[in-house]
This record gives sequence, structure tokens and C-alpha cells, in this order.
Amino acid sequence: MLKYLSGGYPRSTPQFPSRLSPSPHIHLGRFIDDNLSLNTLLFLNSPTPYLSLSRREYNTFLKIASKMMDLPIDHGNLQHILPASWKAQITSWLAEDTPSFDVGGFVVGSAPRTATLWGKSPGILAGVPFFDEVFTQCGCTVTWHVREGSHIEMPHHAGGGGGKTALATVSGPACGLLEGERVALNILARCSGVASMSRRLLVNLRSAGYKGILAGTRKTTPGFRLVEKYGMLVGGADSHRMDLSSMTMLKDNHVWSRGGITKAVEAAKAAGGFSLKVEVEVQSEEEADEAIAAGADIVMLDNFTGEGVKVAARSLKERWAGKRQFLLEVSGGLTVDNAEAYICNDVDILSTSSIHQGVRHVDFSLKINVEKGQGTGPEVAS
Repeated sequence: MLKYLSGGYPRSTPQFPSRLSPSPHIHLGRFIDDNLSLNTLLFLNSPTPYLSLSRREYNTFLKIASKMMDLPIDHGNLQHILPASWKAQITSWLAEDTPSFDVGGFVVGSAPRTATLWGKSPGILAGVPFFDEVFTQCGCTVTWHVREGSHIEMPHHAGGGGGKTALATVSGPACGLLEGERVALNILARCSGVASMSRRLLVNLRSAGYKGILAGTRKTTPGFRLVEKYGMLVGGADSHRMDLSSMTMLKDNHVWSRGGITKAVEAAKAAGGFSLKVEVEVQSEEEADEAIAAGADIVMLDNFTGEGVKVAARSLKERWAGKRQFLLEVSGGLTVDNAEAYICNDVDILSTSSIHQGVRHVDFSLKINVEKGQGTGPEVAS
């Protein structure tokens, strides 16, 4: 199995391991190239027992691997999935940042200006509709030079230092640029961070042979769920249920309060009707059997060990084959460091909050462009 992420992508930008986790199949440092396909990378044989990836090689491999997957963003413009109310959220965030006078805006006035959005760290670009709407409401326009969902690549200089990449041009009154910049950058940084972690874990799972679904969770930031769920989709992960109304998930507290799994499932089915799926969280194979027998659509194996998941999943699928249709989900403590231990194609869904909770943000800045002879433009950041 390919495990290039378990020790992989730098958790802090200045540090990057020269060696990643062992693999008996491939030495990517020797074979990686912009023109290689993922299949070529996965099936080249090499006696070298370790993956040795530089930062450039890692980013190149991630880019190639992403092209080999079926991502939601490849099927259309994800802006069309947003609810009618999403622009009102942008308005509220702008109001939070400027609740009264904006003296800085008074200082710069409304002279027309352009500014460049710079990507300053590698990752997946996500959050374009939110960024655009912030500046629309501030009287500005945005012209993008890259596509949402693409990799932000850092140019490398002869001295070894990193650079930055121009991603978009924002045009409008100076006061509008400054009014919108921090709200827009905060949204973009967070959304892109979620998309980047989602993509990295998805690539890792696919490379290791997992064919099922990678999903996030409902453990999102209050008031910011739409952005974080959007980032998951751009990264290629399933957003899981959006809210309590999207699917009935019966966890231990529900079961204990109702008096048992069967009673809880029967009540949920009676009230939810045919169109609302019911998922049950279980702690053992016996509980899973009860949930399936009661009619659960999805059974979540919660906090099982990796080996325990494989044994239980195989046993449940074999025992109920031809009798009941259900999906198996595994959740509880999955991260890029341990997810491969849970890979089993008897499991339909791997869900984890690690792709959206506490993820490293992608770094962006907005710099006003100054004409030649007028000095150096200030970086618009606070």
C-alpha cells in the first residue's frame, strides 16, 4: 500500500521530512514527473523500501493523483449548490467587521484601484463564491487567474526560498478593497484549508486501495458550517449530513433515552417516513445486528480498532447478504496518520472530523497594485 501521507505533508511549513513511511512498491523520488499518471506511479516496482519526496515532488504527486479521482467540482460549478440565504451570511460577516465608522476607509477614499490576491502556501483553492460575494457587496469585482479546486503552487527560487502565486485581481474603490479584504481572506484561508486536508486524505485512501466514501462530520464551527462543508466538497470529500434535519442519526444518548436500539429505530422510521434515512451508532457487532434487523439504513461502527473494523465489517456483510441492504460507516479518531489501518472495502464510508477541525489554513494576502514610480504597494492585511 502507498502510505505517502501518514508521515507526509508538512504540518508546519518550514519543516518537511526527507523520508516518509515505508512502501515496498515504489520510490517516488526517483520516478515522479509532471507527465506521469497516478497508475504509473502506483505500479512502478522498485527495491527501494522508502518513499523519498521533496516538497516539489509531493505537490506534483498530489496534483497528479487528484486528476485520477472523480471529484464533485468536476461535475459543475459548486456555487449552484449554495442555498438562497448564503449571501445574507456574507452581509452579516461584513457587518461584524465594520459595525460603525470605517476611518481607514475614509483615509484611502474611493479612488479606483486594483489589488492582487497572492497564494503564499501550497494547498487547494476553495471558497471562490464567498470571496467574490464579499467584494461584490463592497463595490468591487474579482477576476480569477486559476480555477477553484486547483492546486496553489509555489514558485521556487534559485536561493531555495519559496515564493508566492498570483491567483486573482480585485478591482474597485480603495475603501471597498480594504473593507472586504480581511473578511474575504479569512473565508478563503479556512475554506481552502478544509479542502486541502480533505484532498490529501482522499488521495491517501485511494492510493491505498479504498474505494468507498470519505466524509466529514457535523462537528463544524457555528455560523461557518456552509463554508466548511463547501470546502469538503471542493476537496473531494462527502459533506455528510448538513444538519439534524438531513438524516436521523441515533447515537448512544438517543438509544439510552429511548430504551434500546430497536425502539429508537422504530420511532425514527415512524416519524421520519420513507424519505429520511436512519443511521445508528453501535459499539459492538451485536448492537450492529440489532440495528440492521430493526431496519437501520446505515450502521456506524464507532471507535472500533482497525483490526476490529475489518473483522466486524466482513462478518456483518456476510451474515446479512441477501437479507438486508445497509451501509457500514466507520468513525472515531480517524486521521491522516491512522486512517489506512481502517481501510477495508466492506466499509462503505469512512467519516472523520480531522479534515475540517483544527486544519492548517492556506496562507493568502491581498496587495494593492501601485503604478511604476509611485513606490511599493502596501500589503493589505491586518
